[in-house]
Amino acid sequence: IESNEEPRQGLASAFFWGRCLVSLAILGFCFAVTFQALFNEQTTLWSGVPPAVAVIVWVLLMCVVGMLEGMQIAFFAMAKLPESERGDSYWAKKTCGLLFKGEGVNLPGFMIGRQLCVVSCMFFVARVTSVSLDDDEENIFGVGDGLQELFNFGFLGALIVTIVASIAWQLVASAFPMLFLNSPFTYILLSLCLALEATGICNASWVLAAIHKKIAGFQRDEVYIGTAEERAAKNKGDDTSHLKSGAGHIYKLPGFAEHLVMPSAMQDLMNNDPNVKKFVDDLMDSVHSTGPKVEVSADVP
Repeated sequence: IESNEEPRQGLASAFFWGRCLVSLAILGFCFAVTFQALFNEQTTLWSGVPPAVAVIVWVLLMCVVGMLEGMQIAFFAMAKLPESERGDSYWAKKTCGLLFKGEGVNLPGFMIGRQLCVVSCMFFVARVTSVSLDDDEENIFGVGDGLQELFNFGFLGALIVTIVASIAWQLVASAFPMLFLNSPFTYILLSLCLALEATGICNASWVLAAIHKKIAGFQRDEVYIGTAEERAAKNKGDDTSHLKSGAGHIYKLPGFAEHLVMPSAMQDLMNNDPNVKKFVDDLMDSVHSTGPKVEVSADVP
């Protein structure tokens, strides 16, 4: 992803890459402990399940959880786009057709079914990654009793799932949402999640959400800003031409590429002089406008 930020140098670069190396080392250690316990039959896995089979199923379930995490990000990114910009591939059209059909209840329905599916996967994942030693067994890798107690808490498995099966997939989906829509697995998992939601086992969440909406007075975003098609018709469509840094990066104001905070002297000037404030507001409107560029000029005494 292209970035407008200055390259990290010196201590900043060393600190960043140092944290990355430490995180990778911790993740590798978590995998080592988990595999050691798994193949020595020192986990809470059901007896009779071969370790090799458990590893294969574990990897597949983590991929399923990762897909569900990424789909959540990708679907919300697509929800604000007009239909014409949601992809041209067969699976993208099929997925969006199912997700956004009717009154749009399938998107929140997917969120409910997704959570059910993730929780179901976690039951098996927890069995595989939870360490459990008998009283007469030696600690894994000969570590002390205190560290072994930490292993037994299941913290290592939770860290593996967080990094490998959750955050990594979310980061990819935030940068490449269309990649997820073009996959047939996305459509299959979406159908599965909607089927789980249709069982009604978690329909109480709809009631609680409706009560929350009533109390807080929530309205859909479209009530305030209109749909993507309505904004485009009013020449106020989304303008992503200035987003050169990629998804997930904050857009920096013009003239402040090096400093994200407006200088205090300029803040005081804007607060004390209405003409200066109007000039800056007009400048920002001209930058974000998708229509013909309006020339902004300052009054010269």
